[in-house]
Amino acid sequence: MEHKVRVGIVGMGQGGATVYKTLRSIDHIEISVVCDLLENNPGMEMARLDGVETCLTLEAFLMVPNLDVIIEATGNPEVQEQLERKKAKSSAMVEAQGANLMMYIIEEKEKLADIKRLKGELDTVLNSVQEAIEVAGIDGEIKYVNPSFSRVTSIPASQRIGLNIFDVSPNGALARSLRTHEPVFAHRALVGGTSVEVISNASPIVVDGKMDGAVVVFQPLTDIYKLMEQLKASNQVIDDLQSRINQISTSSYTFDDLIGSHPEFESALDLARKAAKSNSTILITGESGTGKELFAHAIHGASLRFDKPFIKVNCAAIPETLLESEFFGHEKGAFTGALKTKHGKMELANGGTIFLDEIGDMNPYLQAKLLRVLQEMEFERVGGTQTIKVDVRVIAATNRNLLEMSKLGDFREDLYYRLNVLELRLPPLRSHKEDIPAHVHSLILKFNRKFGKHVMGLTSQAEQLLMNYDWPGNIRELQNVLERAMVTVEEEIINHKSMLNLVDAQTTIPQEQVIDEIRPIEQMEKQMIRLALDRYGDSVVGKRQAAKALKISLATLYNKLRTMS
Repeated sequence: MEHKVRVGIVGMGQGGATVYKTLRSIDHIEISVVCDLLENNPGMEMARLDGVETCLTLEAFLMVPNLDVIIEATGNPEVQEQLERKKAKSSAMVEAQGANLMMYIIEEKEKLADIKRLKGELDTVLNSVQEAIEVAGIDGEIKYVNPSFSRVTSIPASQRIGLNIFDVSPNGALARSLRTHEPVFAHRALVGGTSVEVISNASPIVVDGKMDGAVVVFQPLTDIYKLMEQLKASNQVIDDLQSRINQISTSSYTFDDLIGSHPEFESALDLARKAAKSNSTILITGESGTGKELFAHAIHGASLRFDKPFIKVNCAAIPETLLESEFFGHEKGAFTGALKTKHGKMELANGGTIFLDEIGDMNPYLQAKLLRVLQEMEFERVGGTQTIKVDVRVIAATNRNLLEMSKLGDFREDLYYRLNVLELRLPPLRSHKEDIPAHVHSLILKFNRKFGKHVMGLTSQAEQLLMNYDWPGNIRELQNVLERAMVTVEEEIINHKSMLNLVDAQTTIPQEQVIDEIRPIEQMEKQMIRLALDRYGDSVVGKRQAAKALKISLATLYNKLRTMS
């Protein structure tokens, strides 16, 4: 609550009444008592109506406690002398003619109250900050240290204040700032009289354009080192989270994106919808480009795990030396280049779905570890000893005959049966060509948005050209053909001429050549590889089709290409 100035007035004649009227309208002044020998004086009546205490003798007036100011309005020297002699020492006496002086005093008192309030606020701030603060005058005398100074240096304020900074810490930032009259930044030194090494910033204190002293703020290096370690640990957490976020994705396709009316396709679609509601492991089989990944996305999106991660792993695209690390992660220092702990795909997929594409190309060692995960849902990171438990739904896909591979010893039979709880067999596009027009319509809409075009459809000749082609690359090849055609087409209708260079409708299976001379098998193998690449192209898609035609895995094709170069 704001303190008011308590005032008493002696003499309520014309002069006193005038002062009374002036003061009663001021918020910060409280008129506590008025005094006059004449009880019926108009000034006395005014005070009684306002509820102010009145009295008829000086003795009664002087008994009123805590008066800040006494205004003497009688002009009688005897009254003035008696008041001066008997008033409390804390009370100031002012003659009525000096009312202006009194107002000045009141203003100064209010200013003093503001200064006291500001000082209180500043003390609270300085006492609460964690940095140590020390203040010295222009002559070097230490005037103030905050509690953090004593905490950092173990020097009590009583043993520091009053000493001279040039004596106790002549090489510190505070003494330097006083000598140079300039700010000092990031000054590293020992606090005088201690073994505490600190980093300091000091600045001059300037009042009315004149330097009056200086202030220093510092922190011990141990605190800074702790902050650096905390920052390093926080950055590591952020990096790990960013790494995990970058690897985590959600499903991009739904069952509405899967097009087909062929009985075999509809049967696979119906089974996929039912399988989505369970947690059973699924094996999706079919030629390259038949939409195995799309089915995996759709199954995850329709499952109870739809809001959890969907992690894809292409087993054929990851080098064998990195497969285990990619799947199960590694601890920092597990091998050369393992600069930090890495979460593997299995750990990232926890709670969600992991899609193992090209599962037939997984090496036998990793097959054994994957089998354990499927059985126990636990594993260890490479170089680690802690067992990590996960809850992951596995969907695998392959264009190879895993059962035949297991009989030949190229794929673990127990893993095959563990993966093949539910099998979705996707038919090749050539077996349901009646779905090609629906696929074409969907792709045209997609590429219109992508390229900003307005293609309406195909001519009947162009559509027939697509129907006559056998599509060894299946739906993926159809998508690539439509995309290339729409990049170059200028009209709203794609005609067959735009397709002639993209598909060969007259392609027939070549008759077996008669070999009339014996050649080394290695040479024949290289010729077959070159022939396959000439036919299907040197792109990743082309190499997949070439590997399929040669009946070898994509990884095997890459290995043979390296030996040919």
